[in-house]
Amino acid sequence: MKNLTNLFVSIFFIGYIKIVPGTWGSLAALFIMHFLFNILSISLIMLVIIFIILFFLSNSLINYFSSFTDSEDSQHIVIDELLGVFFIFLFYDLIKIYNDFITCILIFVIFRIFDISKIFPASYFDRKVKNGYGVMLDDIIAGLYTVLTLIVINAFI
Repeated sequence: MKNLTNLFVSIFFIGYIKIVPGTWGSLAALFIMHFLFNILSISLIMLVIIFIILFFLSNSLINYFSSFTDSEDSQHIVIDELLGVFFIFLFYDLIKIYNDFITCILIFVIFRIFDISKIFPASYFDRKVKNGYGVMLDDIIAGLYTVLTLIVINAFI
């Protein structure tokens, strides 16, 4: 069970890349979500259902991973980046700018800026909520900020 948990929360061990694992996790998440959304063309309702299931499963597995690694928010955990990017893709039709490539570049850059800067309330969840929800919610909030930013950009293009 530990190996499967490790595989899941690190997104196939991407979280073990020594340099900027969160950035690598975000990049992997972008490819995964692009595949699900644009290539497999999974419906929005199915994506919402998958997101909800993934959210609760991730909470349980992050908590389990934290218990056997004796850490609260290990840098090896990058499933939270996947959830943040996943959240953005739920609004893809509202935020698409010109084409998929440009949209994905903007998602990646803007999401990383918000994920790293942890603007309130993301900073609150990052510092105060010491469980899987805290690990994930700061990234989902970064995803929300990314969606709002891209909607504003879209309004002016």
